[in-house]
Amino acid sequence: MSEIEEKQARYDRAYLRLAHNWAMLSHCTRKKVGAIIVKDRMIISDGYNGTPSGFSNSCENEEGETHWYVLHAEANAILKVAKSTNNTEGSTLYLTHSPCKDCSKLILQSGIKRVVYMDAYKDISGLTFLTNAGVTITQINTIEHV
Repeated sequence: MSEIEEKQARYDRAYLRLAHNWAMLSHCTRKKVGAIIVKDRMIISDGYNGTPSGFSNSCENEEGETHWYVLHAEANAILKVAKSTNNTEGSTLYLTHSPCKDCSKLILQSGIKRVVYMDAYKDISGLTFLTNAGVTITQINTIEHV
């Protein structure tokens, strides 16, 4: 691995650690997911899975099923950018879990060019969609090293 590639790998692991820490803010009990968006070496947004503003923080019903209106971490991060003066064109999205197919459409449409994730989601069709659309996908399973 070249020096430049090793430096990028160190940054990737560091941003994934931040995404993991951000996931811990989620009130969801079934799965906690975190997202960080980086552009030009700056964090421009973050998000975690949870309910929309103004709703109870409970993500699941009494049977343990996730409410349909819970927002995914990447959707929250992209929507947060939409409220700012930033844009995601050419940015990198760091996720604790790979995106679902619905979030993959948001990722592509928002101009994100690279997705780095830790754990694969049960349905990989979102990753396939992004790969076929030219988005660079990288999985990093371990984030311990700096």
